[in-house]
Amino acid sequence: MEKQWFVVNTYSGHENKVKEKLEMRAESMGMQDYIYRVVVPMQKEIEIKNGVSKEKEKKMFPGYILVEMVMTDEAWYIVRNTPGVTGFIGSSGKGAKPTPLQPYEVDKVLGNMGISRMEIDKDLAVDTKVSIIDGPFKGMFGRVISVDVANNKVELSVDLFGQETSVEVLLNQIEKA
Repeated sequence: MEKQWFVVNTYSGHENKVKEKLEMRAESMGMQDYIYRVVVPMQKEIEIKNGVSKEKEKKMFPGYILVEMVMTDEAWYIVRNTPGVTGFIGSSGKGAKPTPLQPYEVDKVLGNMGISRMEIDKDLAVDTKVSIIDGPFKGMFGRVISVDVANNKVELSVDLFGQETSVEVLLNQIEKA
């Protein structure tokens, strides 16, 4: 089974507490190989008050968190029974497992936060083969030449008209092949 992203409903205002509890439970129960990342979707917003502008982080989806996990019975049980969790989005109830988010949906949310769906240190080593899923080179395959984490870009070598060509794409435009 592969890891996928799911939306988990929480009590509004308890997103960070649920994230903390879920990460602690995954670690204490030895489920780090099934529950990978827990993200509270946030976005930066500039607020102007009395002529002074402040940058403030605001929750994109109050009452919801994103969980990257392998959907096994044990992992599903741990997430559902974490204090503050009210359920998964995309589950019909009656014991039915939820539907995962599509990669483009995850990329959009994480991209707004400046995060990539891929774990750069694990998934994107030099010479890793990747598939381009968005942009002008969509549908092509490439080999990683370099990764620019600061600018959220990857330099790839792609076969363009029978010739190896170097192209630069954003991290959210590729996935591991």
